[in-house]
Amino acid sequence: MRIGIDISQTVFEGTGVANYTKSLVENLLKIDKKNTYVLFGASLRKRKLLNCYLARLLKRFDNVSGRIYPFPPTFLEFLWNKLHIFPIEWFIGPVDVFLSSDWTQPPTIKAKKVTTVHDLTPWKFPQEAHPRIVAVHKRRMKWVKKECDLIICDSQSTKEDVKEIFGIEEKRLRVVYLGCYKVLTG
Repeated sequence: MRIGIDISQTVFEGTGVANYTKSLVENLLKIDKKNTYVLFGASLRKRKLLNCYLARLLKRFDNVSGRIYPFPPTFLEFLWNKLHIFPIEWFIGPVDVFLSSDWTQPPTIKAKKVTTVHDLTPWKFPQEAHPRIVAVHKRRMKWVKKECDLIICDSQSTKEDVKEIFGIEEKRLRVVYLGCYKVLTG
C-alpha cells in the first residue's frame, strides 16, 4: 500500500502538531516495512527546513519518498479548504491512503482520507484564537466531515466533541492517544 502524509506542519518546530507529525512519520517508517510512504510538504519561507527533514528521512529509511513544494500555507488553504480543487495525487502521485495535517484538507482522486483532530478550540473557545485561524479550521472541518473515511482523535474528550459538534458517526472516529516525542537525529 502507498500511504501519503502531509508533513507541512513539521516546520513549526516546538508546536504540538509539529511534534505529533514528526513522531508519527518517524515511528511509522521505523515499524512498518510492508508499506511505502510518500511525504508531501509545502512552505514558501520554510521550504529549506522541509527539504532537510525529508533528506534525513530518505537517508535513514528505504520505504519513503517525498515531494516538497514552494507554496505558502495560505495558498493551499485557499485551493483545498475554500475551492477544494487539485487533488493531492496531482502533487505526489497515486496513493491508497492520504493522512492530512492540521491546516488543510486536500481532495483526493481515489485515496481514502484520514485526518487527526487534536482539539476543537476554534469551536468551543473561538475568542481564544485569531478569527482567521478559526475560519481556516471551520473550512477544513467542513471537508473532514464530508469526505474523511477515518478521523483520529487524540483523546476521548476530543472524540466526544467531534461527535457532538459535527454529528460524525462513531464508526469513522478512533481515539489514538499521543505518545512521547523524540527528535530525529543524524
